[in-house]
Amino acid sequence: MSIAEILSWSGGGILLLLTLVQIAPIKVDPWSAIMRAIGRGLNGDVIEKLNTVEKRLDGHIKVDDERNADAHRAQILSFNLELMRGLKHTREDFIEILAVIDFYEDYCREHKDYRNNRCVLAIENIERVYLERMEENDFL
Repeated sequence: MSIAEILSWSGGGILLLLTLVQIAPIKVDPWSAIMRAIGRGLNGDVIEKLNTVEKRLDGHIKVDDERNADAHRAQILSFNLELMRGLKHTREDFIEILAVIDFYEDYCREHKDYRNNRCVLAIENIERVYLERMEENDFL
């Protein structure tokens, strides 16, 4: 038996063995692993670029979310300033600002690294004034 015959028989035997292993009830799938490796080899650059884009996108989303939280905080501080100046508001105004406060506080709870101590007293004052207006039915 020549080396060429041995190699052809062993190559065919390996092919048959890989096929049988794939069909076996044990979930070993060498063809999928081989194809996955080939796919990673062919698409390595694309996968790397996608990972880079994904990281940059995550950074942009974080900045956008922080800007949104900053805008909600600005609304809260502005409303509180109006209350401190003695301006009256409707019940609907209070309901709207309480929804803004809920959003802001939820964001702060979910993002521990966000600096959220900037309007704690303003929120307390808005809630206190709202309760007073509710008790006295003293909305605009």
